[in-house]
Amino acid sequence: MKALVIVDTQNDFCPGGALGTADGDRVAAAIAEVVARGAGGCEHVVATQDWHIDPGSHFAENPDFVHTWPVHCRADTEGAAMHPALADAAVEEYFHKGQYDDGYSGFSGTTPDGGQDLEAWLRAHDVTQVDVCGIATDFCVRATALDALERGFSVRVLTSLCSPVSEEGGAAAIEEMRAAGAEII
Repeated sequence: MKALVIVDTQNDFCPGGALGTADGDRVAAAIAEVVARGAGGCEHVVATQDWHIDPGSHFAENPDFVHTWPVHCRADTEGAAMHPALADAAVEEYFHKGQYDDGYSGFSGTTPDGGQDLEAWLRAHDVTQVDVCGIATDFCVRATALDALERGFSVRVLTSLCSPVSEEGGAAAIEEMRAAGAEII
């Protein structure tokens, strides 16, 4: 079975947000359309969310935008909410990540009640392939795809449904994911 994994398509990562990416609004609308039309043939749809409570050095007053960042996606804030285009999307489960660390990978996330992590959920639903999309190509999409590969899932990265922090970073991440075994489409 296949699952569509929507990575961090949240208000703070879209234009006007604390760390808005240029294509965030377009990507959110396009993902919502794919989900509405049957999720590209995926039997399951899940989403990850940055859900920071006290992520330590991940937040910085003078961020370097590589390892440290301005405050974003604080738990239970409008910035952490999914983009409005996805508010009514048929997402089966959400996985909150980064409560007390950087939380780049969706595989560090757990259900809101903390009961199950992403890998356990996927395995419980007989998922062997994941289609990964969302924000940002060069950080959380990259980390989620690489961790999925490491855990033995077949991975496709849907590049038209991803938004990078920077074009150069996005291109480098795509090549890294391809080299690790992800199918890039």
